[in-house]
Amino acid sequence: MKQTEIHRNYISRKAREISPSGIRKYFDLLSSMEGAISLGVGEPDFVTPWPMREAGIFAIEKGFTMYTSNRGMIELREALSKYHKDFYGIEYDPHLEILVTTGCSEALDLACRATIDPGDEVIMTDPHYVAYPVCVSLAGGVPVPVPTYEKNNFEIMPEDIKKKLTPKTKAILLSYPSNPTGAVMPRDILMQIAELAVKHDLIVISDEIYARLVYGVEHICMATLPSMRERTILIGGFSKTFAMTGWRVGYTAANPDFIEAMLKVHQYTMMCAPIMGQIAAIEALKESNNQEVEDMLAEYNRRRRVMVKGFRDLGLSCFEPKGAFYAFPSIKSTGMTSEEFAEGLLKEEKVAVVPGSVFGNAGEGYLRCCYATSLPEIEEALKRMGRFISKHRK
Repeated sequence: MKQTEIHRNYISRKAREISPSGIRKYFDLLSSMEGAISLGVGEPDFVTPWPMREAGIFAIEKGFTMYTSNRGMIELREALSKYHKDFYGIEYDPHLEILVTTGCSEALDLACRATIDPGDEVIMTDPHYVAYPVCVSLAGGVPVPVPTYEKNNFEIMPEDIKKKLTPKTKAILLSYPSNPTGAVMPRDILMQIAELAVKHDLIVISDEIYARLVYGVEHICMATLPSMRERTILIGGFSKTFAMTGWRVGYTAANPDFIEAMLKVHQYTMMCAPIMGQIAAIEALKESNNQEVEDMLAEYNRRRRVMVKGFRDLGLSCFEPKGAFYAFPSIKSTGMTSEEFAEGLLKEEKVAVVPGSVFGNAGEGYLRCCYATSLPEIEEALKRMGRFISKHRK
């Protein structure tokens, strides 16, 4: 028996069943391709603003290199409590209701592992961020995708959720503003979803990592809706809004029972988020830094308009994203699948996009294109895409 076959026998069934990230596949191919343009990985192209970098440097210089409380620095939890009160009018007890995590991704994993029992069903949008079904499955749960459609602005419809409800349904996992579609949920529809959650005694895991990145619309914090504070696990972080991806600082806010359960898992796995990142995050939440965020948001908005117009000029239907930093154009008119289009575009024109199919069945026929890259690169990518479409449209 070959050594690889021996090793395979020792790999868990769950690990064998997980598919590699469809996003990272294109990122890895791109890294060795000279002259390529990436519209693939969802990472701000801005450097973390100086005040946060300076705070991190100061932390290292002063010898802040130790563990913090498992819950995170109390100063950061107090700042997060104030932040949510100021922006969304909701208060969380920094001692009992906020947990600092190693990025938003850990918060999602903790939320799933602390609430899901084997066989529990978790409703989520389709398309959805690639980690959602994996985190649910690893916790022993069953992902239940609910298709969303361009004609409905990629908003998840309450009546479609109703059709998927069973006695095994335990949670609804939402992510708005949405990765990959850029959709933002209006208050009236969220209210109907909240009513469903209350009626059927469901919890809501609300990933609001892109909450500050909205364009001309209001982001509604799920936990602020009637009866939802006690049944919502709110997830947030610093990676997108503050261009702090590499610092790995996220958080979750919820009632003490949820936080205690998540803390148990957290303290045996991650222990705590990096102290230097936490100190930088405290600086990020100070009022004096908000202009930096507004400047980045204004630039994303400018790129958003250029990208959407560019796709439409190429004859592609493109929903106008209201949040995050992704466009989700339809390439159905080309006659190619999402995978064919993405692979061909990368090979022939050196432009990396992510096929919509990696985000779920409802993403087939679409591409996720990130506009967290410079305007000149966006314009050049559109030119290259135009050449590719002209050559291959069926």
